[in-house]
Amino acid sequence: MRISFGKTPSISFPLSLVLAAALLAGCTVGPNYRRPVVDVPNAFRAPSPAAAPSDAAVSLGEQKLTEVFQDEQLQKLLNMAIQQNYDVRIGAARVMQAEARLGITRADQFPTLGGNAGITSFRSARNGPIPSFEATRGQVGLSAGWEADFWGKYRRATEAARADLLGAEWARRAVITTLVSDVADSYFRLRELDLELEISQRTLASRQESLQLIQDLADRGLSSDLDVRQAEQLVFTAGARIPDIQRQIEQEENFISVLTGENPGAVPRGRQLTEQPHASEVPVGLPSALLERRPDIRQAEQQLIAFNANIGVAKAQYFPQISLTGAGGFQSSALTGLFTGPAGLWTLAGGVTQPIFEGGRVRSGVRLAEAQQQEALLVYQQTIQQAFRDVSDALVAYRKNQELRQQQEQLTTSAQDAAQLSDTRYRGGVTSYLEVLTNQTNYFSAQLGLAQSRLSELQALVQLYRALGAGWQQQ
Repeated sequence: MRISFGKTPSISFPLSLVLAAALLAGCTVGPNYRRPVVDVPNAFRAPSPAAAPSDAAVSLGEQKLTEVFQDEQLQKLLNMAIQQNYDVRIGAARVMQAEARLGITRADQFPTLGGNAGITSFRSARNGPIPSFEATRGQVGLSAGWEADFWGKYRRATEAARADLLGAEWARRAVITTLVSDVADSYFRLRELDLELEISQRTLASRQESLQLIQDLADRGLSSDLDVRQAEQLVFTAGARIPDIQRQIEQEENFISVLTGENPGAVPRGRQLTEQPHASEVPVGLPSALLERRPDIRQAEQQLIAFNANIGVAKAQYFPQISLTGAGGFQSSALTGLFTGPAGLWTLAGGVTQPIFEGGRVRSGVRLAEAQQQEALLVYQQTIQQAFRDVSDALVAYRKNQELRQQQEQLTTSAQDAAQLSDTRYRGGVTSYLEVLTNQTNYFSAQLGLAQSRLSELQALVQLYRALGAGWQQQ
């Protein structure tokens, strides 16, 4: 229905319509968002009482990067990655897109205003006895339109767009959290490979000296060719390990370079793997703190808020849509009289649109919005549950890797003593070189195993830091 007014209408009806729109503007359909109740445990499942919540200690998830990762070179790499990594920059661009979409959606709540101006000049041709003539007409006008948001359709859409914006921001922070853990994990892996290379090169040099000694003894008839071949096996075993480690080092450097936004290249080193400080026990805080700190949980909640608001947008389609339009201006054939007297003109119009039959389109739209909201709710709850598991897994990994490293230290010490004793026994002619071969091999493997256990312990700390939702707070 469209209502038009003549030149001298009563203005009581349009004013009453505007007042009614203002009174009803506060009405919104659809459910208001309330944070769902979730089953939050009182404490994380932990392998030792020391990991239980403590009021005295600051949670690992609230500590800054410089407090957790004290290697100065690693700190520089982390800062470079946060500033230059392409995934982080892509996330920032998506935040800007969501901010622009919010502005577009929010603009639907306000009236639109437009202006126009024009001048037309024409001359007619002579047609028989009718002489030709010329005329000029000028026109200036303004037009306005507004669809009254009686049922909160645009406000709910703005609410959803605002939640999408916040979700994009939390997604960017989630990228930073992942990036921090990836850079730290790779850096520790690089330092472990450096340690393996050092062990292999030192072992190779020692075994080459032993081979030379055994070769001299064999030349004098004091040792057999079998001893020489067994000594060669030790040399070749250590030598074959070196190029493989060097390959892994260069590939790890390339990976770190890309994470920091640089082209593949060498990565500066800081502290050695054995010098990386880390506490034997780390405070983790309360599980409920994850709901506020983990970016993926906050992102899932914003998605839930957006889908919850979309239910109101869908339900608003059940109700009539009321629009107001108006136009005014001046029109005259004489430009000098454009803004005087009878040149003024205006129109007002109101319209009401009510869906009557659409084949179930509106009802299906509401059902779709409700189903999407239910899916978002389940995703939110699943994300929280997965977060609790991540922390518990990281806690047990950190504790058990500490125990593994301690056992590996004892194994390495024992293997070193056995290798030294067997070498002494061989030089004294008490045993064969096979015993030396066995114990030297065990000692070499134990050294590499100790380096890998140290790496696993540090990597578990990195994963715990990530699981607690840390790494983005400094930005």
